[in-house]
Amino acid sequence: MAKKVLVIGQGGREHALVWKLAQSPEINKIFAVPGNPGIAGLAECVDIGAGEVDKLLEFALANKIDLTVVGPEAPLMEGLVDIFEENGLKAFGPSAAAARLEGSKVFTKNLLKKYGIPTADYEAFEDIDAAKRYARTYTAQGKAVVVKADGLAAGKGVVVAKNWDEASRAIDNMMRDRSFGKAGEKVVIEECLEGEEVSFFAISDGKNYLPLLAAQDHKQVFDNDEGPNTGGMGAYSNPPVYSPKLYQQVLDKIIGPVIEAMAKEGCPYKGVVYAGLMITREGPKVLEFNARFGDPETQVLMPMIKGDLFPLLEAACEGKLVGQAIELEEGACVCVVLASGGYPGDYEKGKLIEGLEKLDSDILVFHAGTIIDKGRLLSNGGRVLGVVSKANGIPAAIEKVYKEVEKISFDLMYYRKDIGKKALKREV
Repeated sequence: MAKKVLVIGQGGREHALVWKLAQSPEINKIFAVPGNPGIAGLAECVDIGAGEVDKLLEFALANKIDLTVVGPEAPLMEGLVDIFEENGLKAFGPSAAAARLEGSKVFTKNLLKKYGIPTADYEAFEDIDAAKRYARTYTAQGKAVVVKADGLAAGKGVVVAKNWDEASRAIDNMMRDRSFGKAGEKVVIEECLEGEEVSFFAISDGKNYLPLLAAQDHKQVFDNDEGPNTGGMGAYSNPPVYSPKLYQQVLDKIIGPVIEAMAKEGCPYKGVVYAGLMITREGPKVLEFNARFGDPETQVLMPMIKGDLFPLLEAACEGKLVGQAIELEEGACVCVVLASGGYPGDYEKGKLIEGLEKLDSDILVFHAGTIIDKGRLLSNGGRVLGVVSKANGIPAAIEKVYKEVEKISFDLMYYRKDIGKKALKREV
C-alpha cells in the first residue's frame, strides 16, 4: 500500500530528508509542515508551525499519515512522539523522556558518568558561586573551561572560556541574567577537551541500532574557525580522521552503551542518535548528544545513503531494526552554506537569489531560508542555501562545489571558503 509521510520542519535538513524520502517506491505522498520553496517541488507544504503539536496531530489523523519524521528538536522535547503514539500514529524520533539526551546536559552527563561512557570531567551546578569556584580550578591552572547551559539554547548555550574573566561572564550570563531563560537554571562546567570534532549518526529502535556515517561541520562563521558560532556553515562526510579502528571504538564504547543505558533507565531511545565527539589522544569522548538529524550534516548524509531510507525509519519506530541493512555510497559529499551578510547577527531578508539555473545537473541545492514572492526566489533567513557536491573523494567534491557556488548570487551573500580544509590537510 502506498504510504503517506509527514516531515516536520522548514530548513535545509528537512529539505534533504524530503529529497531522500521522495525516492522511496513505498511513499505515495509527502507533506511538509511548514516546508520551504525547495521542499515544495517534492512535497505538499502546509502552513502549520513545527511547534503547533495539537494542529500537527489533527492534520496527521485527518490525512491518515503513516509516518511522521521530526526535523527540529523542540517538538521532540514537547512530547510530539508520545502524543502521536498515544493516538495510534508512528513518529520517527525519541519520546520526551529519551529526548532529554539533548534537552538536558545535566541528565546526559550524569548518564555518561553512571555507565562509564567516555566524556569530559565535569560537575553540574544550580548555585552561581559554586559554579564559579569549580571553573576557577581550571582557569587557575591556565586551562580553558567549558560552560554549558543545561537546556536548549538554540545552539548558543555552550561557551569555551579561555580564562577566568570569560568563564565568570558566561556563568553570570546563563545563571544570573538568564539569557537563555530556564535553560540556564543549571549549568555544567567541564574540562575543555583537545582534539578534532566529529559527528556520528546511527538509527536506533530502542534496543538495536544501525550505524550510518560520520561527518564534520564548521560551526564558526569565518574561515579558520574564527568568529561566533552559527547553526553550521558547511559540512563534509567521511572525514579522514574517522578511521575503521575509530569507528569500531565509537560503536563499542559510545553508541551501543548509550542505547543500552537509556533502555536500562526506562526511556528507550528510538530515532536518530547524533553523537558529537571529540577525538582525543585517549580516544573518542562525547561532547554532546542530539536527538535529531544535524544541520548541515544531513545535507551530506542523505546523498550517501544507497537505497530506500523509509523502511529503516519505519522499522526503528516499530522496534524492528534487526535484519535491516544499510548500504552507503563510495566517495564523499561536501556542503557549503550560503548565508546572509551579518549572520549570525543582524541580517537583511528579501534579497533576490540568482544563478541556480546555471548549476550542473549533479549539484544538489537544499533550501534553508528562502521564500517565493511574486514568482521570485528571495532570501528569508540567516542560512539561505546549502550547495552540495558528491564526488569520489573530498578533494574533488570541494573543487566541484566551490566552482558551482560562484554561479549563485544574492546581495550581501556570504560563505566560508575553507569547508573541508581540515580533510585536505590530513590527506596530504
